[in-house]
Amino acid sequence: MTKHLLKDLLEQNQKTCSFTFKEITQNNSSLKLNEDTASVGFMYRHIGEIMHLISQFFGIPTTVQNTTMGEKDTGKVYQWEESKKLVEEGYQLLENLIENLSEKEWTETIDTPFFGSISRVKLFGHILYHNSYHCGQITLTLKRGSYL
Repeated sequence: MTKHLLKDLLEQNQKTCSFTFKEITQNNSSLKLNEDTASVGFMYRHIGEIMHLISQFFGIPTTVQNTTMGEKDTGKVYQWEESKKLVEEGYQLLENLIENLSEKEWTETIDTPFFGSISRVKLFGHILYHNSYHCGQITLTLKRGSYL
């Protein structure tokens, strides 16, 4: 039952975010709401990086380097194709977790530096929330942003 529910949640997150992700291009990736906010490209890259980086707490090694978490957008231009690939691979990592972890493992507690000790399912939920949160920011920026 857990796998079915988690798979449904993941699929819905992918579908909901896909409406925004398909609107991102290399050309509009430098849009920002104002000088104090991150660009579309920075946030898109951040979503992809975080899925990989947080997956390490599930025991999945990654070669993805953090360039966005805890960092300020300095105007660096991120390559849209690379970010897209990170996001797609991140979703695949989450799908593999659903397939490979047992019901018992989902309820087991793991230690994280950000949230302390939490269950794997709570960390999974955080990843989906994180994706949706930044996806909403990107949507707003695509609609109301400007090239600063």
